[in-house]
Amino acid sequence: MSAVAHDLAHDGTAMLGRQLQRLRSNPGLLILTQTMPVTMLLFFGYVFGSALAMPGEEYRAFLVPGLLVATAANGLMTGMFQAAQDTHRGVTDRLRTLPVSRAAVPLGQAVADLLVTAAGMVPFLLVGLAVGWRMEGSALGAAGAVGLLLLFRFATTWIGVFLGLLTRNEEAAGQLGGATFILPLLSNAYIPTEGLPGWLRTVAEWNPISAVTTALRDLFGNAPVPEGAAWPVAHPVAGSLAWCAVLLAVFVPLAVRRYARGED
Repeated sequence: MSAVAHDLAHDGTAMLGRQLQRLRSNPGLLILTQTMPVTMLLFFGYVFGSALAMPGEEYRAFLVPGLLVATAANGLMTGMFQAAQDTHRGVTDRLRTLPVSRAAVPLGQAVADLLVTAAGMVPFLLVGLAVGWRMEGSALGAAGAVGLLLLFRFATTWIGVFLGLLTRNEEAAGQLGGATFILPLLSNAYIPTEGLPGWLRTVAEWNPISAVTTALRDLFGNAPVPEGAAWPVAHPVAGSLAWCAVLLAVFVPLAVRRYARGED
């Protein structure tokens, strides 16, 4: 391991510990991240399910992967708010004066968020099993679905970190982050896209959330890949990996550079 990689690993672990301690001292955030997806599953599954052509249990099986991905996409909101909060309160400026790798602070935040997300998946999946969802595919496929989901969360968190460092204001970040709720609505997370108007279906299927949702449904064995869809949805695993690679390649350097520059 090179000296740079060693320093990044050491400093990143220290920043990870700081972020986990921060979350421990803010149990409200942990409770919200644990209960909100479950609440949405019960609400959407039993209210929307009765209004769609799918029977209730079939719709809930269709919905679980979509809600998992919608929750993963919330990494954009949580990453933005935490980064903006640290910047607004001067914590980032103090951390920047320490002799640590410039990538360590945003990396620690992203990895801490990933660990919390992984823990939050457990009660959600248990509730999903209770309302009729099942992993119909292979164990390998299910493991691949979980890995893909966590990769997508990691990518969206980096987007949020960059935007939070850019806004530098926790109130503005909270307002902007709240607007991200529309992203899953413009996807196939809650409803199939086949019945949408042509232009809206194109927008929805080029939404990264749609590719990852379709990949999870396919890997879990919950729904087949739709025919005639845009390329990322027609090839969901490859499309999801491509989206994650693009997002990480763009926003990791942007976030690290923004953190290193400060207000310049």
